[in-house]
Amino acid sequence: MSAATTEDIAQAAPTPPAGLRATARIHAVADGRGGTALPLLAGEGPLALRRTRSSSRAEAGVMLVGAMSAPLGGDHLTVEATVGPGAHLRLASAAATLALPGRTGAPARYDVHLTLEDGAALRWLPEPLVSVRGSDLRVRTRVRIAPTARLVLREEQVLGRTGEVPGLLRSRLAVECGGRPLLDQELACGPGAPGGWDGPAGLAGHRALGQLLVVDPAFAEDAPAAAVLGEFAAVTPLAGPAVLVTVLAGDALRVRELLDAACRTYGW
Repeated sequence: MSAATTEDIAQAAPTPPAGLRATARIHAVADGRGGTALPLLAGEGPLALRRTRSSSRAEAGVMLVGAMSAPLGGDHLTVEATVGPGAHLRLASAAATLALPGRTGAPARYDVHLTLEDGAALRWLPEPLVSVRGSDLRVRTRVRIAPTARLVLREEQVLGRTGEVPGLLRSRLAVECGGRPLLDQELACGPGAPGGWDGPAGLAGHRALGQLLVVDPAFAEDAPAAAVLGEFAAVTPLAGPAVLVTVLAGDALRVRELLDAACRTYGW
């Protein structure tokens, strides 16, 4: 019997299991009666979608519910939401998202694609993302918004659970308004991130961070002024009808407190 070659052994070796792939899709449209309909509301795997009541008749509410633990290393989750002309949508999540390590060591991906058409309004208000020790998560949020649309977008990130070092987290937010870049920024933190991420020019030892982006055509005529909300919180008007609030804090509760106050001031 001839000896097995390296190629034979490689072909016979079991292929590592692929990570989970799941997509949640939402399409909101004006119903012609002053409200918003949801002709498409489809979730997969851990991304379950539930319609909820909203404080406004014009606005449809959708809750993203985690049906299983995810994302694990190797997983690829995607949320896609399109808000049609004149439609109003509030999209939130039921609980915090935990980025967990997987068996293969491969990074996980979480993509969010948001499209707002003429006169649309979207509030994207997920619960915090927690970067667990040993995890490797790449988050990418891409927004395309019409010049007459409005957006409130909140992001909150917690580096590690209580008393735990974080995993590696890479997060990018790219926003286009009317086909022109409005905001494009990237954050990397945790073991393996570029040096200085936790230094005085970075997170300065804080383990919770967040930001609130508000895009409103009214800001073109009356833009919010730059301001300081606290020792580690600031308001920055953008070169467009938008304002960005960034916060660093010792815990997620303080981040939420500051972002909620900013939302009451700049949002709707």
